[in-house]
Amino acid sequence: MTTPPAPGDNELGPSARVDPALSAIISERQQLLNLGYRLLGSLAEAEDVVQETYARWYAMSARQRQAIESPGAWLTTVAGRICLDLLGSARARRERYVGAWIPEPLPDRAEWGGTTADPADRVTLDESVDMALLVVLESMTPAERVAFVLHDVFRYPFAEIAEIVGRTPAACRQLASSARRRVRVARPSTHPAAHRADIIRAFKMAWEAGDIDALIDVLAPDATATADGGGLVRGIRRPLNGADQIARFFIDRASAAAGLALLERTVNGQPGLAAQIDGVTVTVMAFDVTDDRIRRVWAVLNPAKLGPWL
Repeated sequence: MTTPPAPGDNELGPSARVDPALSAIISERQQLLNLGYRLLGSLAEAEDVVQETYARWYAMSARQRQAIESPGAWLTTVAGRICLDLLGSARARRERYVGAWIPEPLPDRAEWGGTTADPADRVTLDESVDMALLVVLESMTPAERVAFVLHDVFRYPFAEIAEIVGRTPAACRQLASSARRRVRVARPSTHPAAHRADIIRAFKMAWEAGDIDALIDVLAPDATATADGGGLVRGIRRPLNGADQIARFFIDRASAAAGLALLERTVNGQPGLAAQIDGVTVTVMAFDVTDDRIRRVWAVLNPAKLGPWL
């Protein structure tokens, strides 16, 4: 049994309660985690970025830290540069990845599982973590992604973004503009969440009933379905195209998985589904709804990406 900490104490020790500067630094953690997840699409990588950012802060002498006028801005700049470096190498890693790579899905705060209890270790869910938007971000160059996320999501001025990406403010403005055009072309659904939930519920009910016609009816004719098993779970290696092909795949999968239970869940702030077997989440699905039908399905089966759901 552990002894509860005294008021004001935390894992950093008693000095944290008497050092406002330290408290201010630690309070930046959630902001850095939010930035890292949106840039990298991976909670685990975002957490690594936060740890590395703090390591670089404490590697400086006390005098060097005191000379920094805005510690929060310094931390964000360093985290942004680390993410930029990781994005540069991510393309090569994704090429070696088995099958399609989908950003890590996140549950609603009330549905967060695992051992994470600290709200600072959770990503704030809003339209900027919609799975459709994260997938679009994956198609951008690292510099475009950093410029867009920092400016359009976090409202950082281009002068500060320029220090991170190593380009002029004007060039960063162009990068963000280019990224914005990509987002407009593949804009996520604007339907109210309740409407999307109804459509996804119809998908769930048709799947559970094994009604292939009803399943086809709720899918757009040119719908696509992409699965991410990471080579650890058997699944489709290439996207499925067309309502008929997708519907037949899901019907076959349901009949092959004994005891499969489908649960309505919030996935990256939007209505989605989680599939469980014996109470364990084995798949998380995000959807893009357009014109009253499901246009895209993203199914994450890779257990390494399902930690918050367990």
